[in-house]
Amino acid sequence: MRAIGVDIGGTKCSVCLGEILEDRAIILHKCQPHLTKIYSPQQMLELIVKDILLCKEHLKSNEEIKGIGISCGGPLDSKAGVILSPPNLPGWNDIPIVDYIEERTGLKAWLCNDANAGALAEWKLGAGKGCSNIIFLTFGTGLGAGIILNDRLYTGTNDMAGELGHIRLADYGPVGYGKMGSFEGFCSGGGIAQLAKMMIMEEIQLGNKPALAEVASSLESITAEDVGRAAIEGDKLAREILKIVGVQLGRGLSILIDLLNPEKIIIGSIFSRSYDYIWPFAKEVICNEALPLSRKVCQVVPSQLSEAVGDIAALMVAEYFSKWERF
Repeated sequence: MRAIGVDIGGTKCSVCLGEILEDRAIILHKCQPHLTKIYSPQQMLELIVKDILLCKEHLKSNEEIKGIGISCGGPLDSKAGVILSPPNLPGWNDIPIVDYIEERTGLKAWLCNDANAGALAEWKLGAGKGCSNIIFLTFGTGLGAGIILNDRLYTGTNDMAGELGHIRLADYGPVGYGKMGSFEGFCSGGGIAQLAKMMIMEEIQLGNKPALAEVASSLESITAEDVGRAAIEGDKLAREILKIVGVQLGRGLSILIDLLNPEKIIIGSIFSRSYDYIWPFAKEVICNEALPLSRKVCQVVPSQLSEAVGDIAALMVAEYFSKWERF
């Protein structure tokens, strides 16, 4: 089937035309992405519609578009098709995006939380293919999850299922999701940067000069990417930071394994890039914390779709909901 995907993120919004096959998705045309912060929500909606109509022009006369999948960070109301107030999209408050796009394009559209969309993509075309129960963790700027249970996407009562980042793992620690010591605080780009700043400052106050402090122009500008790169280059402090991340990741995953008994937990972004420095410590904690029978049937693996997951995830929203016709 052919579909259009709309990927709305805090950095950019992009629209693509794709063909979804049994084992892969092919991007037939990708429009030039638009930087989100440059445009108001109304301006961006107009650009999205323009790009959708441009994608339609790339079809032959006998080809049909099944619909439009919209992937966006929450909170949102997928049933009403309304973006509520995502923290990474300032000003996007109560935006009835589905009605707007359907009225202006004549195509059916579906809205889905980006972590849920990522779960659909990994389940159908990525590391979760062939499984009935998986959890997909974003592990990027923030931490969210999409959950597939018994071959269906589980979204909860009001689209709030999978907000794992809000779980508190420790009394003290980096702040994520407005909560000190949260899962997102330890396992996100922002949280890793906070850890790095604290631990570098600690070393400096002890009279040491950590090499990690030299990788950024200032202590305030250090990023999770800096930490990951330094760990690959052998920096001890960077590896110690990622060890802490791994231990807390293991605690969080142990809860998920015991609670939901998944076949696979698929983790993207930072986990994929720093796997060797995070996973060994997470694995050790899981072996000590999770129930043996649940642990033995669960694999924890990096995302297979990696950086391409955004476009594919949006297309898979259309593929999934066009079949279920739930809304």
